[in-house]
Formats: sequence, C-alpha cells, structure tokens
Amino acid sequence: MTTVTAGEPGTGPARLRRARFAIAAVFCTHGAVTGSFATRIPWIQEHAQVGAGTLGLALAFPALGAALAMPLAGRVNHRFGARAALRGLLSLWTLSLVLPGLAPNPAALCCALFAYGAAAGMSDVAMNALGVETEDRLGRSIMSSLHGMWSVGALLGSAAGTVAAHTGTDARVHHLIASLALTAAGLVAVGGVLDLRSEPGEEAPPRFARPPRAAVLIGAVGFCAVFAEGASLDWSAVFLRDVLGTEAGTAAASTTAFALTMAVARLAGDRIVDRFGAVRTVRAGGVLATAGGLLVVTAGHPVAAMAGFGMIGLGIAVVVPLAFAAAARSGPAPAQAIAGVATITYTSGLIAPSAIGAVADATSLVVSFGLVTLLACALVGGAAVLRPKAGPEGGAHALNRDEPTAIRP
Repeated sequence: MTTVTAGEPGTGPARLRRARFAIAAVFCTHGAVTGSFATRIPWIQEHAQVGAGTLGLALAFPALGAALAMPLAGRVNHRFGARAALRGLLSLWTLSLVLPGLAPNPAALCCALFAYGAAAGMSDVAMNALGVETEDRLGRSIMSSLHGMWSVGALLGSAAGTVAAHTGTDARVHHLIASLALTAAGLVAVGGVLDLRSEPGEEAPPRFARPPRAAVLIGAVGFCAVFAEGASLDWSAVFLRDVLGTEAGTAAASTTAFALTMAVARLAGDRIVDRFGAVRTVRAGGVLATAGGLLVVTAGHPVAAMAGFGMIGLGIAVVVPLAFAAAARSGPAPAQAIAGVATITYTSGLIAPSAIGAVADATSLVVSFGLVTLLACALVGGAAVLRPKAGPEGGAHALNRDEPTAIRP
C-alpha cells in the first residue's frame, strides 16, 4: 500500500493530469536512452575490438544485469519513496549510457553492459510501478500510452544516433551529450510525478525473492508478446530478403514500419482498453496477431508479408503494458510482481532473436515464424490471467480491467 506524501494534493484532477504527463515524459526519456545506444553498437563493437560472436555474448549482459537488479527496485522504493527512488534510478540509467562506449576490450564491455542493464531494469520497475499507481488514481487506462511514449523516445534516440553516426561523431562524445541532456530532462520530468510512500510500519520487501505465482503466469503472457515483437523486429527484414527476394531497402523499411506500428498502437491503446477491458483486448489482439503470423508464413508477395508483420505488431502492442498493470494489481507487493514480469519479458526479448535463428538454421525462416504464430495464438487462451483479483489480494487500488469503463477525456 502507498500513501501520498503529506501536503501534496495527490487526488486532485489537475494534480493527477500533471502527474500523468510527467510519468509519460519519464517513459519517453527511458526509451531515448535505449535508442541512443542501439544506433551506436557498430561503433562500440569496433572500439572494443570484438567480433560478431563476442558481441552477441556481450549483448546478453544487459538482460543479465537487469534480471539480477530488478528485484532491488521494490526495496529502494520502500526506503526512499516513489519519487526519490525514480529520480535516482532514472539518473543512473541515463548516466550509464556513457559506459559501453568507454569500454576498450571485450571484458570491459561485458562489465559496462551489465551495469547498463542493471540501471535499465531497476528504473523500468520503478517507473512502471508509479505508472500503475497513477493509472489507478486516474480511474482509466494509461499504461498502453505510457509504453507508447517509451517507443516514441526510442525512435527519437535512434534518430539522433543515426545523425551522429552519419556525421562520424565519436560515440563517446555523442553519448556524453545525450546522457547529460536526458539526465536533465529526466530530473525535470520526475519532479512532476506523484510522491508516494509506504504506509508507516509497513515491512520492507525482501532484497531478492521469487516472484509470486500470479506474476509468473502474467509474465508468461508477456513472454509470448515480447518473443513475437523481438522476432519481428530483428528478422522481418531478413524474412523479406531471403524468403521473398525483396530488395534490401524495402526489406529494411519493414523494420521501421513495424516499430512505428507498435508505437502508434500503444499510444491509441488506452481507449480500446477502457472500452473493452484488458482480457477482451488481449484476446482480440491475439487473434489479430495469429492471423498476421499466418499471413506471413503463407505470403507469396512482400506486400502480404509486410501486412502480416503489421498485424502482428497491432495485435501484441498493448500486451506488455497490460501485463505490468496486471502484475501490480496481483497482490500486496506490486514492485516485486512487476520485477518478476519484467524479468520474464526481458528474458524473452533476449532469447527470441537467437531462437528464431536456431530454428531457421535447422529448418527455415517460415517454420520460425510458424513458432511466432503459435505464441501469438497462446495470447488468446492466456489473456484471462490479466484479470485482476477481487478483494484485498488485488491491491489497494485494483481496477477491473476486464470490465469496460466510461471513456473520460
């Protein structure tokens, strides 16, 4: 349970609207760090003098760091309060952007990426927990659009990184400037979020604990969505080029189009969730993503395959935001449950690209996306776990996201 700090009007409509925009800016800032890093991976690889295989190993370390550090976020929240915790953790994340570019060798790069991932994971848990609290007080869905703002931030960071790469800017200089700018932006944004603290006398969460069973089931639904997302982002261009003979420029454009589809769907997703509820929305999304997967594996023309990838993106776009929201309402320890779901989804994002490649090597890319289609279909049956529990086990501010609610402006 959380309370608003004394002296802060935490439930007034104007205050809640400001808090909603502030947490959206936090999500955008968080995504911009990821976009800034991703575009300079080739420079970092060359600077650290690592080959493709070693780079693949090094890129597993952010997920490892995140998985180990995310459970600590709940304790930090309890000790310092939501706003102070988010201020510190988000600053660690934005400042950690400079670390990979400074690594002179493979071992240093792995260490830098481990720290980078740990900061990413802890700040991710903190901002999602606060996003759910803000959503509960508003009484309407905002988690989808918050994750949409993360995607917008990633696109902005990627765009700036692309410009820096094309102009030959040293990644250390680029990341230092971006890090300082994003840290300043994050500090301003965090100043507007709700200042929530634990109830007096409430027991501190454990440093490390197994996520509750409900969070594991919810995480499994998120796993399916993130696997489909990671597979489509990393392999859609290859599929179009190798399976359908599409020229390189068009194939590459399919990846950008997929990312834009995800961002737009998340920004628009809240009204759909408010109208139909989480369970119905995810079931319908699962049907759409399954149809998209079937269109991809049976496509005889690039346009059909691109349409299929777009349908996958539209179908899975809101699943992860709703999984985080459901986890926060699944029991009395929201941060712990969110950390559990985040660990599972991070793991899915880590293994999806390599799993698709392994299946493709053993069979074909068509079979690989048959697996993606099966996982999309699993969303239809698994959507029910996103229904919040009734009563005190569901959390202090649990909203029934399976029931349609009035759409508020």
